[in-house]
Amino acid sequence: MMQQGWNHPVAAITETERAERLESLRRRMREQGIAATLLGPTESLRYFTGLVWHLSERLLGAVVTDDKLTYIVPGFELSRVETLPHLPGEIAVWQEEESPSALVASLAGAKGLLALDDALPLAFYHACSKVMDPARLVDGGPLINGLRLIKSETEIALIKYAMGLTLDIHAKVRGMLQPGIAASEVIRYIDQQHRAAGADNGSSFCIVSFGGATALPHGADGEQILQKGDVILVDTGCRLDGYHSDLTRTYMLDGGNAEFERAWTIERAGQQAVFDGAKLGAACETLDAAARETFGSHGLGPDYRLPGLPHRAGHGLGLEIHEGPFIVRGNKTPLAAGMCFSNEPMVVFPGQFGVRLEDHIYMSETGANWFTKPAKDPVSV
Repeated sequence: MMQQGWNHPVAAITETERAERLESLRRRMREQGIAATLLGPTESLRYFTGLVWHLSERLLGAVVTDDKLTYIVPGFELSRVETLPHLPGEIAVWQEEESPSALVASLAGAKGLLALDDALPLAFYHACSKVMDPARLVDGGPLINGLRLIKSETEIALIKYAMGLTLDIHAKVRGMLQPGIAASEVIRYIDQQHRAAGADNGSSFCIVSFGGATALPHGADGEQILQKGDVILVDTGCRLDGYHSDLTRTYMLDGGNAEFERAWTIERAGQQAVFDGAKLGAACETLDAAARETFGSHGLGPDYRLPGLPHRAGHGLGLEIHEGPFIVRGNKTPLAAGMCFSNEPMVVFPGQFGVRLEDHIYMSETGANWFTKPAKDPVSV
């Protein structure tokens, strides 16, 4: 199921790997006494079957049982689905006046639990509960996400290559910035560069902030024009075979601003503390704590107080840009080989500026590894 026109030096996900994922799902279903799993039009459908579809009010998905994969498709979408890459399986069609939930119930069988994709909207749960005993409906999140949490070598290679594409673009952006440029122009440039590099559909997102707007973690509304002496924050990424890159750099065009350079150095130290704490078996929450302890030693915080770190220190990444494991207080999940997550303990000085340096980590059998090398200094990427 190689993508048409694939010309990257890393492999796309193959049908063989998706089939292995399905068998792992079925094994977990048997262990947990689950008769069937409903995958919605979510990233989990793509993960297991390769079929890419977007959510609407009409249910399109797949029912996985111990011996069968059955796609559930609105009748008028059948011809389109047949043209899209997906693992072989039966296709069950429902027409406009029919109930897709009744079709799901018939495929799930008269007995046993039905695990629902946790990314399905609540409306689909209610629809299923009208045609099945609600006691048979269970949260499929732990079942599904427990598999997606651990990335294969192929997944890690895809993410690493996508990260490299985005880091190269960060360097190009640094070289084209000058006072007077509009943030919207930078965003368009980044999208063009991602497209030229062969990303799935250009930039998957892009935040470009100047000056005081850098203190807003997800950017400001409206146009911004770069002024001389502004702090610059660029946060962007792309997708490659569905897998995300996500990198942030914060810098100034010229050195000599002691206040910013001190903040940048503290931020970099917090990021390094997260990496140093990323040991196999360590609880995710301990990495968040390591960043806060570092910032606290410089008089920032504590907790979520500003100036300081206003949010978690990181998030998992894969087919979704925010997925498990989350690097946040209270998450006692132990780090294991195959986990991938961001390292971005931002420091915010309200009304002045913010500094976020975001790179990502993947855990191997020997411990933590950088997907990309961290930023070098306060005036470069």
